[in-house]
Amino acid sequence: IRSYSSPETEGQLLNSFVQYFGDSLGRKIRRMPLIEETVLPGDSLLTMPVVIIGNGPSGICLSYLLSGYRPYLSPEAIHPNPILHTKLEEARHLSIVDQDLEYYSRVTEELKHDMAVLFDTLLHPDADFGYDYPPVLHWKLEQHNYIPHIVLGKGPPGGAWHSMEGSMLTISFGDWMELPGLTFKEWAASKRRNIKSNRVMPEEIARYYKHYVKVMGLQKNFRDNVYITSVSRLYRGKDDEDRSQLNESISPQHLEVEDGEESLIKRNWEVRGYQRATDGSHVPFCLFAENVALATGTFDSPGRLQVEGEDFPFVLHSMSDFGAAISKGKLRGKADPVLIVGAGLTAADAVLCAYNNNIPVIHVFRRRVTDTSLIFKQLPKKLYPEYHKVYHMMCTQSHTVDSGLHSAYTSFPEHNVLSFKPEMKCVLQSASGLKKILKFSVALVLIGSHPNLFFLKDQGHSIGHHLNQPITCKGNPIEIDPYTYECTKEANLFALGPLVGDNFVRFLKGGALGIARCLAVRQKKKHELMESEDGGGDGVP
Repeated sequence: IRSYSSPETEGQLLNSFVQYFGDSLGRKIRRMPLIEETVLPGDSLLTMPVVIIGNGPSGICLSYLLSGYRPYLSPEAIHPNPILHTKLEEARHLSIVDQDLEYYSRVTEELKHDMAVLFDTLLHPDADFGYDYPPVLHWKLEQHNYIPHIVLGKGPPGGAWHSMEGSMLTISFGDWMELPGLTFKEWAASKRRNIKSNRVMPEEIARYYKHYVKVMGLQKNFRDNVYITSVSRLYRGKDDEDRSQLNESISPQHLEVEDGEESLIKRNWEVRGYQRATDGSHVPFCLFAENVALATGTFDSPGRLQVEGEDFPFVLHSMSDFGAAISKGKLRGKADPVLIVGAGLTAADAVLCAYNNNIPVIHVFRRRVTDTSLIFKQLPKKLYPEYHKVYHMMCTQSHTVDSGLHSAYTSFPEHNVLSFKPEMKCVLQSASGLKKILKFSVALVLIGSHPNLFFLKDQGHSIGHHLNQPITCKGNPIEIDPYTYECTKEANLFALGPLVGDNFVRFLKGGALGIARCLAVRQKKKHELMESEDGGGDGVP
């Protein structure tokens, strides 16, 4: 038997959970299976109702709702949608969580089957039309609605916002980045921060999220510096002991119904990982959960071109690496330009960063500049002048057969990168098939990012809209029920945020609402079942 952790480090982690649960569950916590790798949970051991993986805005918002905060229609509120307002008025005495949200979606065409849009229109009525109406909701803390949960994240609350490039403004307004119950303006005023623009820097958003967890009293649910290594199902045979199918496939035959019962019964989730201690050591742990919510976002793995030479050290894949190279003076005095690949906002940020530091740019992207799906086409010029400056250069300073490179910036629309060469050269190919070799000082590939769900069976390839393909926020998000956000292919596994295609903070809150509502309903049914068993003789078989 291999020991999972020393008594000292195990004790530290157990004490952490004791603080989390409080004295009432202290006795059970000391029996948690954090001891040896071969130990599996019995029915008497503590199982968490909910484990949330990821502590960015998705995980924070879900924790807020699971902590018992409930939204109600404000007494003075009038929603600009008269049909929606009438329905809200009829159920004013109920919290939004306790109402028939499917009904709202059916009666209001623009909200059809979209929990994210429904919740957003309650928090930001008619925001897409340029209006700044206040939310029609106010929040109450109802302790009896608390569902025990724990939020596991690699860094401090706020997730990837703590590692984003700090020199760029957010694409969304500060108001759209806020979470329920605390406006961004209120937070900025309390911190005496002078917010000059509706758009703010990522570092401000990261501080806001970290403060939000503290001021809302959620910190007891959060564990930082936690790295997940495995999330797997536990199965039990009809007459067997519990057993863990760690990242193993369960064949459909094993789950066939035999004599009215399944030969294998799905049990709870087993969550394994480690917490990084202050001295740098790793403290392994094992948790058991009735439900797991995936809120990891999509910033884990930068998108790659999958071409020859992409692993050379002078080919970068993040803005932070590029910013570090500039701050260290590595590009100072270089005659060759920076090669930037991509046509999204992050690539545009890199162009601006290089441009503002007097570094010449070669900008390569696959689309035409007239492509209507380019993000620049969707941004108002008055609100996003810097991005339209980049788009203007993309259109007017493109490379042609007759012209050479422009001094500060040259775009190569409808070009693909074929390979990178060790002498810092790049082979490009145009849409017509012509090839061109360019020399550069450093290459920066910014073509999006993807979630890394390595801790799931088959890396999560079985839970997307397209089977056996990697999960991506645009092409293949996790397939969920539109109201509960439960994975359609795996019961008691939930997902929200970019993992399901809700890529903006203002929309991910609908996922938290859907999950909290689903779990609240199930918890109520569970309590009713337990009460009937206690008072009904033989109970329910």
